[in-house]
Amino acid sequence: MNDLQRLKEMGITVWDIRRPECYPDLAPQPVSLPEHCKLLLVCDAQPSEQEAWLFSKVLASMKLSVEQALYLPPQAVNLLGKHQLDWCWFAGTQQTDIDGVKMLTSPSLAVLDNDQLAKKQLWQQIKQYES
Repeated sequence: MNDLQRLKEMGITVWDIRRPECYPDLAPQPVSLPEHCKLLLVCDAQPSEQEAWLFSKVLASMKLSVEQALYLPPQAVNLLGKHQLDWCWFAGTQQTDIDGVKMLTSPSLAVLDNDQLAKKQLWQQIKQYES
């Protein structure tokens, strides 16, 4: 088994090389998103079942389906290639600018699930883009 297979089995799909000059063949590849992806959720870990339920409710309020959204870890945002995104939601992580995309920020989905004020603030961000 090679190192890339081990990393994949451990759930590590994006990584940084400390000394990239030593590995010219392992240059970071751009992250490709499917054309149907309209919203990118950027957070530290894939949503749990409860968090996914909350996420689907927020998407529905935005007239988006779960199929139109994808998760990406924060360290991979800088590798984002060509995309058709309308929205990027940074949940519990620092925002990175993406040109031409509506940006949302909130606490992590776990915190958001139990914080009515944070939900209200997220809703206000979403509504500001509609006006």
